[in-house]
Amino acid sequence: MAGWEDVRRIALGLPETSERPQWGNASWRVRDKPFAWERPLRPGDLRALGDAAPDGPILGVRVEHLVAKEALLADDPEVYFTTPHFDGYAAVLVRLERIAPDELEELIAEAWLCQAPKRLAREYMETRGNA
Repeated sequence: MAGWEDVRRIALGLPETSERPQWGNASWRVRDKPFAWERPLRPGDLRALGDAAPDGPILGVRVEHLVAKEALLADDPEVYFTTPHFDGYAAVLVRLERIAPDELEELIAEAWLCQAPKRLAREYMETRGNA
């Protein structure tokens, strides 16, 4: 089970990442581009999800593209979900209490790569031996 301290530790361990509030919630950014954020459900989300609306902490993360979003949603609907608010937007919502820590780490790193400048992303991948 993952929590906000795990998100914070992972996100702030990535190059040039900062944490700052966005709409009253925590968000993590690389060079001022958000890649992960705390995303409580709003009234419209609750109406749209109905009985399927999860409780507990929810993390929003960027994904590379809509195909990646659909793949995550199909792969593990107990962890990943979306709302109409995010239709057409390359991001998924994550039931933080249901994601494995190693999967969370990979997800946040991938979200960071989506938003990081190309040179910074390339340098990061090179240091990990993934160039």
